[in-house]
This record gives sequence, structure tokens and C-alpha cells, in this order.
Amino acid sequence: MNKPTLHQIHPVLPVQNVLAALFFYTQKLGFTIAFADDPKNPTYAGIRRDHIEIHLQWHDEKEWDFNVDRPMLRIVTQYVDALYNEFKDKDVFHPETVVKDTAWQTREFAFYDLYKNGLTFYQNN
Repeated sequence: MNKPTLHQIHPVLPVQNVLAALFFYTQKLGFTIAFADDPKNPTYAGIRRDHIEIHLQWHDEKEWDFNVDRPMLRIVTQYVDALYNEFKDKDVFHPETVVKDTAWQTREFAFYDLYKNGLTFYQNN
């Protein structure tokens, strides 16, 4: 009997405007569009960079509450300092965003996308 194996995960992030989110992730963070349910007015789309894929799903503004906990993705990367340098001039960071070594033996930086979904990029020390 074959043993089940987990292969990948594609997290789904809530967004208010899929086109704006696609622009942010492709133009600022270097992702490419993997798919979209509608080329002109998508409500669900996927983006890809290297070995990861993230899905973006439209949510009505009436249902939106920034005060609830937002998703936080932790993305394993190589050369986290180089990635930080790639992003630092793209106007995506909070002024206090830095690359730092953590007590849990990682080197990482974190920021929020347009809709307060958290993105942490890290490597193990």
C-alpha cells in the first residue's frame, strides 16, 4: 500500500481587490501570475515565485475587518539578506523593517501586503 505524502501547500490570502494584489505581488515582489479565474476582473488567482504558490481570493469589503487576526505566512528562503535588498526599494516595508537574527535560530524580515496579510521571509541560521 502506498504511504500518503504531503507534497505542497498553497495558502489562500483574502484580498479586497485581486487586480491590485496581483500588481503588488508581481511588480513589487517578483511573483508571476500562475492563473486567474477571469483575466479582466478576477476574484481568485494564483501567483508563483520559485517553488511557492500563493492564492489570492476576493472578499467583499462589507465582510472586511482589519481588527481580526490576519494570516501570517512564513516563507523559507535562501539568501534572505539578498531578498531583503531586492525588496527594500520597492516601497513595501514599514520604516522599521530590518533583517534580524532571532532567538529561534533564524534570520528573517517581515512586512504586510496591501491587505495586512503578513509575510515573513526567513532562513535557518
